[in-house]
Amino acid sequence: MNKPNERKLTIARAMAEAMQQEMKIDPSVFVMGEDIGALGGVYGNTRGLLDEFGSERVRDTPISETAFIGAAVGAAQDGMRPVVELMFVDFFGVCFDAIYNLMAKNIYFSGGNFKVPMVLMTSTGGGYSDAGQHSQCVYGTFAHLPGMKVVAPSNAYDAKGLMTAAMRDDSPVVYMYHKSLQGMGWLGTEAGATVHVPEESYTVEIGKAKVVREGSDVTIVSLGMGVHNALKAAAKLEAQGVSAEVVDLVSLVPLDRESIRASVAKTGRLIVVDEDYMSYGVSGEIIATVTEHDISVLKAAPKRIAFPDVPIPFSRVMEQHCLPNPDKIVAAWNDIKAA
Repeated sequence: MNKPNERKLTIARAMAEAMQQEMKIDPSVFVMGEDIGALGGVYGNTRGLLDEFGSERVRDTPISETAFIGAAVGAAQDGMRPVVELMFVDFFGVCFDAIYNLMAKNIYFSGGNFKVPMVLMTSTGGGYSDAGQHSQCVYGTFAHLPGMKVVAPSNAYDAKGLMTAAMRDDSPVVYMYHKSLQGMGWLGTEAGATVHVPEESYTVEIGKAKVVREGSDVTIVSLGMGVHNALKAAAKLEAQGVSAEVVDLVSLVPLDRESIRASVAKTGRLIVVDEDYMSYGVSGEIIATVTEHDISVLKAAPKRIAFPDVPIPFSRVMEQHCLPNPDKIVAAWNDIKAA
């Protein structure tokens, strides 16, 4: 049951509302991408925008990611504020030149004389048997490359606030939303992602993590879908008398290292949960953030739960075997306790 004055939205609806509100107050904002017009986006992110703003500001594009992302970069440098959707983050390989040699670098290349105020929103995540070209997260790939801010909401409140903040930013922002959190029935959804969202426009700070559950025995750090796995694991650990603190990164670039360090300094133990690949990724960066700063705060070696370094299987059984889940997090705690 909703509380009085509580208005629960899905992440998809929250994203669309943020775009609608910003488009009303800023005529330089427009949206483009595949199936974002009449369909309202495959994930519902742009539903209703075409009817309100028309095809000049809500532009369905051909299936040519290099063309429409390159066009968005040019529009951004020419004074517009495009929001462009890359339907699956896996497709970045098609248009990586436009993303990383144009979008990310042109502020630097121009000595700051050009801004690139654009949002690249893109879907991440597996769990629904769509195989290796439609199920990756690749958070670490984008976070590794300088010049772009990178955000990943775990709930509808943050989704709306981050989208508004991203549209107002003068730097390019990669906005990575997880399919399983969108609230789309055909994908299934995580109930915990649908939360109260204020009607008025607001921003969520890019670069600030959130402690979404207080604890004293172990810190679990994650983002996106991983936050919900962490919260479920924390509930299981509580039944064992273990107090787990859960940190939602919210933003990968900038990364709120201070909040991570402060939490681990309190608990003395660290588990990192990441649906991206294990090696060379976010999980290793979080661990390095703590150990390079002050390894003495750790009472045990850190643990990480991430996707194995293999292409994502089509088989549901194999995919689920590889994905992070609450039981794997609890097992990581048991390993820490036994050490």
